[in-house]
Amino acid sequence: MALAALIVEAALGYPRRWWHPVMGVGALIDSFERRWNRRRRAEGIALVVLLVGLSVLLGSAIERLGTIVSVAVASTGLAQRSLHDHVAAVARPLAAGDLGAARQAVAMIVGRDTATLDEAGVATAAIESLAESFCDGVVAPALGLLLFGLPGLFAVKAINTADSMVGHRTPELRAFGWAAARADDVVNFVPARVAGALIALAGHGGWREMRRDAPRHASPNGGWPEAAMAGALGRRLGGAVSYDGEPAQRAVLGEGPPPDAADLTRALGIYRTACLLLWMLVGIVAWAR
Repeated sequence: MALAALIVEAALGYPRRWWHPVMGVGALIDSFERRWNRRRRAEGIALVVLLVGLSVLLGSAIERLGTIVSVAVASTGLAQRSLHDHVAAVARPLAAGDLGAARQAVAMIVGRDTATLDEAGVATAAIESLAESFCDGVVAPALGLLLFGLPGLFAVKAINTADSMVGHRTPELRAFGWAAARADDVVNFVPARVAGALIALAGHGGWREMRRDAPRHASPNGGWPEAAMAGALGRRLGGAVSYDGEPAQRAVLGEGPPPDAADLTRALGIYRTACLLLWMLVGIVAWAR
């Protein structure tokens, strides 16, 4: 089922005007955050337990409807094509020299300030998002689906959504979002390393940079695919950025000059090959089981 869902999502994508299941999860998380958040860890733990429980129940119920329905629903939890399309929307104007349009497009997929980014800054932001989201949006849910069916896929997506919404180190969310952030670290531990390996294989390089630089990343998982992509491209990622006007210094991943528009196009090619390698991995594991 996992391989079929990957192929269906890559071929068809998700209709932009349709309501997406993640929106429902997000609305649920937002509702509970407003009602439960007393800046204590207990409420955040309860939120994660509730989300995982509902994911298991819903996934199990849908699987009873048959394989075709299950594959169709599973494809909505994968982001191969949508991730590619969002990053390609940055690459096209950047390659054409339209920095303003490229900044607007990259602002849709990253949280950092983008108004003053130059070509290298836009390319860096898009490449980092592409590499990290390959883990969060493609590899992690695909492995969850492969190993645990729809309940696994739904649980991974729910935890990832919770982390993105409440897993922040702000005074309001530091305690409440602790469980979501830690759960996201756990479920992405293996997928991050698999994603990094797939990128290194697809890009014919990046193994040394991945092993050396991934532990420097602020995230226990995000550095693996990002460092692998930096090494595969022979470019430098990370470094200084700003969020809401506040400067931040991040670990440097890889070595060489910062990326440009051509490197972003190359990164998309590596990403496509890595997705095909993921298909092969999923097919082999499913056959072996």
